[in-house]
Amino acid sequence: MQMVFHLGVHGTDDGRLLKTLLKNRDWLTAHGTDVIAPDRHGGLFEKALASLKGGRATPEMQQILLDAVLHGEAPARAVFSTPTFMGAPGRAVGQGGLYPQMGARAAALANLFPDHDIEFFVAIRNPASLIAEVLSIFTGGGYDALMQGCGPLDLRWRDPIQALLRAVPRRRVVIWCHEDVPLIWPEIARLIGNIPPDAPLKGGTLYLEEILGQDGMACLKEALAAQDQLSVAQRRTISSQVMQTHALPAVLDQMIDLPGWTQDTVDRVTDQYRTEVAQIAVLSGVEFVLV
Repeated sequence: MQMVFHLGVHGTDDGRLLKTLLKNRDWLTAHGTDVIAPDRHGGLFEKALASLKGGRATPEMQQILLDAVLHGEAPARAVFSTPTFMGAPGRAVGQGGLYPQMGARAAALANLFPDHDIEFFVAIRNPASLIAEVLSIFTGGGYDALMQGCGPLDLRWRDPIQALLRAVPRRRVVIWCHEDVPLIWPEIARLIGNIPPDAPLKGGTLYLEEILGQDGMACLKEALAAQDQLSVAQRRTISSQVMQTHALPAVLDQMIDLPGWTQDTVDRVTDQYRTEVAQIAVLSGVEFVLV
C-alpha cells in the first residue's frame, strides 16, 4: 500500500488539502485512495510513535494501525495530512534553524509502516512570512522564545530538506512553494490523490476563490472558457493575469512586523529563500512542483 504523509508545514495549508480531497472522495474511493482525517489517526499515531521511539513497527502493529484508521479494506493508497506531523507551532524553529526535527519526524512516520511504500509531500514558505504566521499562533512566549537564538538569516530550508532526504532514502519526496499554490493547486491535489489529468477534479480553484472573490472568479471562468483546449501552462498564465487585476485588496500582501526586522532584513531573507528554492529543486530525490 502507498502511505502518503502531507507534512505541512505550519502556515501553508490550514486544512485546504483535506477539504479538496474530501470534495473528490467518491472518485478517490472508487479508484483505491482513502483520505484519512487527523481526528481519525492523530492520537493513535502519536501513541505509536512514542512507544516505538523511532523503531520499526512490527507487521502486527502495522495491521492494528491500518485496521483502526482505514475506512475500507486494503485501499491502494492512504493519504494523511496534518501540520502536527511536524509538532506544535513552536517546533517550526529550533537552535539549528527551521524544522531541525524534520528528518527524524519523517523517519519515525515511515517506521509506522515500514512494509509499505511511503511518500512525503512538503510545502515550504518564505521564512519571513512563515515566522510572522507562526508567531500569530504560537503560545509559548513570544518572538524570542520562538526563535530560540536564531537570527533571520539562520532560517534556511536547505538543511531540513536535506535532513529529510537523508532520513528517508529511496522514499518519494514532493516539494513546492506555498507562494505558488494558487497557480499549482490542481497539480498538487492530483499528485497527492493520484488523480490523473483527464479525471475530473473538484476544488482545484480553492485558493483562487479566496484571492479573487466572486467577481474575480467570474472573470477567470470566462477567460478560461474562451480557450478551446487549455493546457496547464495556459491555465496558469490566465490565472496569473486575472490575479493581477482582480485580487481582493490586501489578500496577496502580508505585513511582516517582527521584532528587529527591517525591510532590508525581509529583502535579504527573501533573496536567500529564492536561492535555496533553486538549490532544493535540483536535489537528488526531490520532485519539485514548479510554476
